Amino acid sequence: MKWQARLARDWRFFKGLSRTLKWVKSIAPDSPNLICDDLEKAVDEHRDRPAITFEGRTVTYGEMDQIANRYANWAKGQGITRGQTVALFMPNRLEYLPIWYGLSKVGICTALINNQLTGQALTHCLNISGALHCLVDAETSPAFEAIRGNLEKHMQQWTLGPVQGDRRDLTTALKSCSQLRPDRQTARGDIVARDTALYIFTSGTTGMPKAARINHMRAQLYMRGFAGSTGAVKTDRIYVTLPLYHATGGLCAMGAALLTGGSVVLRKKFSATHFWTDISTEGCTMFVYIGELCRYLINQPEHPLERSHKLRLAFGNGLRGDVWEEMVKRFNIPDVLEFYGATEGNVSMFNFDAKPGAIGRVPKWLKKKFNVRLVQYDVEAEAPVRGPDGFCIESGPGQVGECLGKISEDARSNFSGYADKAASEKKILRDVFEKGDAWFRTGDLMRIDADGYIYFVDRIGDTFRWKGENVSTSEVSEQLAQVPGVLEANVYGVAVTGQDGRAGMAALAVGEDFDLAKLSAEIEGHMPAYAQPVFLRLQREIATTGTFKYRKVDLVADGFDPTRVKDPIYFRNPTKKAYVKLTKASYTKLIEGGFRL
Repeated sequence: MKWQARLARDWRFFKGLSRTLKWVKSIAPDSPNLICDDLEKAVDEHRDRPAITFEGRTVTYGEMDQIANRYANWAKGQGITRGQTVALFMPNRLEYLPIWYGLSKVGICTALINNQLTGQALTHCLNISGALHCLVDAETSPAFEAIRGNLEKHMQQWTLGPVQGDRRDLTTALKSCSQLRPDRQTARGDIVARDTALYIFTSGTTGMPKAARINHMRAQLYMRGFAGSTGAVKTDRIYVTLPLYHATGGLCAMGAALLTGGSVVLRKKFSATHFWTDISTEGCTMFVYIGELCRYLINQPEHPLERSHKLRLAFGNGLRGDVWEEMVKRFNIPDVLEFYGATEGNVSMFNFDAKPGAIGRVPKWLKKKFNVRLVQYDVEAEAPVRGPDGFCIESGPGQVGECLGKISEDARSNFSGYADKAASEKKILRDVFEKGDAWFRTGDLMRIDADGYIYFVDRIGDTFRWKGENVSTSEVSEQLAQVPGVLEANVYGVAVTGQDGRAGMAALAVGEDFDLAKLSAEIEGHMPAYAQPVFLRLQREIATTGTFKYRKVDLVADGFDPTRVKDPIYFRNPTKKAYVKLTKASYTKLIEGGFRL
């Protein structure tokens, strides 16, 4: 790269970083300034500007604040006190952010419950939230009713909208509540930024969700950070289709709009068919994504409005390099801001100069200012590699390693943990580079290149060993998804009797043009032998979480036993060198060692 190009790249990175730091530099653990104070300041500055548009209704900043104040005063009237928790179990709707914003004004924590949960997972999340009140609507109330008898404590259900049975009418209760702000000193004067504002639950891709404790300064870090990193201004309109119970949609995107005088165009859930109509008719200038959302868009037929828009930026995480380049070209999107960050973690990175496929960059000239390091990782031992001195070994350019974040009291590197203290401790690695230091384990394997660009490789646990080699499920999935006829691919490792390591298995959602022989030829021709899936499971659709992450825990548990799996399963017959249907007889032969895999 010529020096002029390097200079332009570094200047763009520096400008993006400076914008972000300008917004977050004043966040401190002992500050009395809370996330609700940030939002109230924005309300006072932009009271008459539009704040949120949802299903044909728009509220101004002032009206949003009045809704929030009613919830604050409702909570006071119910005797819910500072430090207690209320569970919010609703889909995206106009009141969602005003609810937790209002509760935070009186020092109450809100547990943001995934509105798609049912049964055991819902019971688990409500129990660990510690809440005694749960706010629902007509859509989520039946799921709550189905599990209320399994809750450890009595939890009062409050329904927004039509009410049936033993439920309290939240809509009516709110009408008698004042829309004036509670007195700040009386309501929250003794609360500081390190106190808990929200519980946001991990996605539960590999087990039960964990409740990540989001204190006020972390909420500020998300909301202010994206107000800065996106360069948002009051004329921006941000399209949000991601669930508001998750940090990317509920904090990052909302903060970019609502701390700057901009506005949010909110949709209940993502729809690929309505996406471009909404973007165009609402005059949106940005949208927030999860990588899979972008892949859904490029898999859609051409839309007449897909290039007729005012978009200036798409921002989000998990965007694959190939999808990135196709999306930008096809939809004429001027700029993409990819970022990395775990809800509960202390590692954040931005790809300010829009290099396709990279999740962020740590330039050599700024490395000492970042708390991010990659350390060598042993997949078989499932632990970081330590040298003769007992300390971890940093990964060099091109080497895959686990990403760690050094823990300190600073807002940008603080780790507030989970509701479960034991789960929190498991995420901390100690004595990493010196005695007594502590680092947050992201659980993500990454690699860094010579220019400081960092690339996501896989989740620890998703990478598995087969034939003495490490297999990255995300890299295999990416290759399979490019084969004609394969709509989605979810790759994981399964144990095979008598074999070391785990054999690769791919759950595939396929279209009408899918051809098994062509897939086999593509795999044979483009993948090393150790990475080629041994088993294929054909499904109508791939199970995902509410944030489009693939669920693997159930697939791994099912394995490849045709007697317990209804979907057709194929295995790569080593004699025929082709994928053949796995029958009960061939399954028995396989587990008895009749095939040499």
